[in-house]
Amino acid sequence: MIVADASAIIQACLSEVDVQELRAYDLVAPPLLWSEATSAIHELKWRRQISGELASQAMQRLSHAPVRPRRSPGLHTEAWRIAELLGWAKTYDAEYVALALRSGCRLLTTDARLAATAGCPWR
Repeated sequence: MIVADASAIIQACLSEVDVQELRAYDLVAPPLLWSEATSAIHELKWRRQISGELASQAMQRLSHAPVRPRRSPGLHTEAWRIAELLGWAKTYDAEYVALALRSGCRLLTTDARLAATAGCPWR
């Protein structure tokens, strides 16, 4: 199992890669992934960084992406703690980190700041 963040899933949805190929990785994410990815794709279209056609394709891919939502009791509290520890103003990214820690698995991201947290002492 691997926790996927919005940056990784958005990139997959915007690429020519068949998102169904991701099935091999047993991807999970906190429920906020779908709102975050939808918002980011909409913003790219709104800023005219991608075409309306590509935005529609990306949204279609997102709706079929093989990522399972995974809830975890106390996830928000853990995300708050991690954000405090790392000096982050927002807890969104910390939710992905918290879920990966609680699940004992890796985090898939294209966000360099988030990827750099992998070596941090968490507990």
